Parts: sequence; structure tokens; C-alpha cells
Amino acid sequence: MQRALLRLASLALLASAVTSPAPLHAQAANLTTLHAAIDRKAVEIEAKVVAWRRDIHQHPELSFQEVRTAKLVADHLRSLGLEVHTGVGGNGVLGVLRGGKPGPVVALRADMDALPVTELVDLPFKSTVRAVYNGQETGVMHACGHDNHVAILMGTAEVLAGMKAQLPGTVKFIFQPAEEGPPVGGAGPMIEAGVLENPKVDAIFGLHVGPGPLGSVGWRGGAMAAAADQFRIVVHGKQTHGAYPSAGIDPIVVGSQIVLALQTIISRQSNLVTAPAVLTVGAFHAGLRENIIPDSAWMIGTIRTLDPAMRTDIHTRLKRTAESIAQSAGATADVNIELGYPVTMNTTALAQRMVPSLERVVGAAQVSETQPGTAGEDFSRYLEKVPGFFFGLGVTPKGRDPRTVASNHSPLFFADEAALPIGVRLMSSVAVDFLVGGTRVQP
Repeated sequence: MQRALLRLASLALLASAVTSPAPLHAQAANLTTLHAAIDRKAVEIEAKVVAWRRDIHQHPELSFQEVRTAKLVADHLRSLGLEVHTGVGGNGVLGVLRGGKPGPVVALRADMDALPVTELVDLPFKSTVRAVYNGQETGVMHACGHDNHVAILMGTAEVLAGMKAQLPGTVKFIFQPAEEGPPVGGAGPMIEAGVLENPKVDAIFGLHVGPGPLGSVGWRGGAMAAAADQFRIVVHGKQTHGAYPSAGIDPIVVGSQIVLALQTIISRQSNLVTAPAVLTVGAFHAGLRENIIPDSAWMIGTIRTLDPAMRTDIHTRLKRTAESIAQSAGATADVNIELGYPVTMNTTALAQRMVPSLERVVGAAQVSETQPGTAGEDFSRYLEKVPGFFFGLGVTPKGRDPRTVASNHSPLFFADEAALPIGVRLMSSVAVDFLVGGTRVQP
């Protein structure tokens, strides 16, 4: 108990600036009471959180189409007596909970959209939704786990609303559309609509489920997820009969040379000691018939970087490589690089300050500092504006190896529902611990 009290007291000591904090012993006592209430309420509402998650999972919606999900969220927040704003930045929902005491403002975020993936997991609530994406009919699935995020934050809102009188400050619940819709995404439009203002947010928190021991938490200060940029290369050759290749310029051969050469940008030209990077060609299209060399070929792909300088350098090398190879064959290459989400850069001091909060919920052995990932995440948009902390929650069922289970974005991705109440406790705890600390964290 003494160790726990010291950890709770450290929440105030680690602050960079203090706004009228209560004495440390009073803070510790208050936090102990609030933590007990969080743990108790999370158990009480577990069945509701599971039901929400199953309902959302069975009715997934693509980016910027989250109408049904947004209504489910808004109706629940209104039932809790929160101030609710809908249609924020598209289909976004903002709930505002004003505590009974003065204090900072904390924001909690969940993303609502699903992916164009046909579910292959055999569940009673399996998605059978179909939609058209990029001109093709496809299944729709919460293959990235956003159904879990929404249900967890709905549960967190109910937990914190139940202790409104004891909360020193304000909590903003941000239910965001289109995290899976780069390069625009849903965070930017919600920020432009003012979700971080009036009142101004002092810190923002978010979590993401994924493969990992059930209930484990991965965190780090600084770069947590990569910048995610898109590129498109169109190779223009000269069409001719397949039997007379010398009469034309083959864009398929040129494009193939470009694909292979692009791999050397990462393997031979980038200093990976500085930071990891990935360059992937995800699609290559050309031609319609076996005996016709087409006029053009095109490819699209993604660039993932964790270092801003390396990001710029790779862009330069990609353009130069494609154009030079094309020129050497008498072809031309049009290169377009579209900037996507920036690096998800956690505020290190805030991340470190919240580690005791994570450990209280899941135990110190279940909390570990992780390496940055190369997936992109538009939580990064919020982190460009305010201090924040984004962490991972393991949802691999017990007895399964997290290293071999299906990953996010797979049609076989599966999240164990036993992680849902843990997520509720985590999000509720980081919010409460930040508010009770009575602090403003400098980035």
C-alpha cells in the first residue's frame, strides 16, 4: 500500500506546471477512492460494453459513413447527461463531461470506422455487411479493432459520468470517423471543428488493441507509430505488338525495374540505425492482352517513416529513382507522393507520468516499453496540437501465441472480449489520474 501511495503522489511531482493542486496526501486518498469506484463500475457494466462491441462489430461502417455507429454513441452519451455534439468533422461525436470541481481538461479518443475486408472469423455476430470500395464490391469488417475502441470509450464515459461530482476538471470524449481514411482522415476535420478548444484540452489519451498477451500494455515516449505517405507512379512507354517489342517502349519492363530499384532505397540507401522505414509497392497494373505491349503501367504504394529527415530523403530518392530508370529506357515516369499521417509522437514526460496508472490496472509485469511500429495512425494529428499519450492493449486470447495470431487488418483478426473491461479501467484511470494531478503538461 505504501508503494502504491508513493506512485499516486508522484503524479503531481512529475508535472511541469501546477494549477492549485491539493496536498499530496489528499490527492492520494482521493485517487484511491476514485480508483476503487472505477474498478467496481467497470465490472458492473462489462456485459453492456461487450454487447456494444458485438453490435458495432456486426454493423461495421466504412470511413466517413459511420452514421449508425455515431447515433449509437450519441444516444448513449445523452443518456448519461453529457453535453453532446454530433456531425463534428463529418460523422464525429463529441461528448463533454464537466466535473463537479475545477481542474484541467482531458480528452479521450476512439475511432469508429471499419475496413473493406471480408470477415473470415466464425462468430455469432460476424459481419455480413457488403459495400463498394474503390469501385469493387467487398465485405466490411472491424478488422482493426475499432469496435473495441468505441465500446471501451462508451464504457469509460459511463464510469466517469457516475463520479462527476468528484472529478476536478472536464473530460472530452472524442468519437472520431475515418481513421482508416488517409491522407485526410477524421482527426483533422474534428480538430478544425474545434474539439480541442472551448475549453482547451490540456492532454489527450488513446489506446489501440492488437496482438499481445491478453491485458498487456505497450507504451513508449516519443515516436509510437510511423508517418504514412502514399505514392503513385505512372510509367509512359510506347504501345506496340508483343511480337515486335523493339518497335515500342515496354512500360511493364520499365515498371518492374522501378519496383526492384525502390527496394534498395530502404536496404541500401537509408540509415536504418537512425530509425526504421518501410517502402512497399502494393499494386501494379498494366495491359489487357498477352500479345500487346501497353502504352503505360502504374503502381501505388506506401512509405512508412519514423524520422522526419528520413521521410523527406526517401521521397527525394523515390522520385529520382523512378524518373531516372524510365529515362534510361526512353520512357517517362510521373511520380506523385501524397503526404499522409505524420509520426505519432507521444509526449515523453506525459507517457512516463502515466506508467503508474497503467501498472495499477494490469500490474507492472504486464506493462512494457515497446519499439515503435510502422503502422500509421491519425491520432498523430491531435499530438501535433496538444500533449498526449497513445498506448497499445493486448487482446490475444490466453493460450494463443501473439506472434502467430492474425494481425490487425487481417480477415482473421480476433480480439478477446476479456480485454474490454481492462480497456475501460485503463482509459478511466489515465483520465482521472491526470485530472487529480491538477497539472498542465508541457510538450
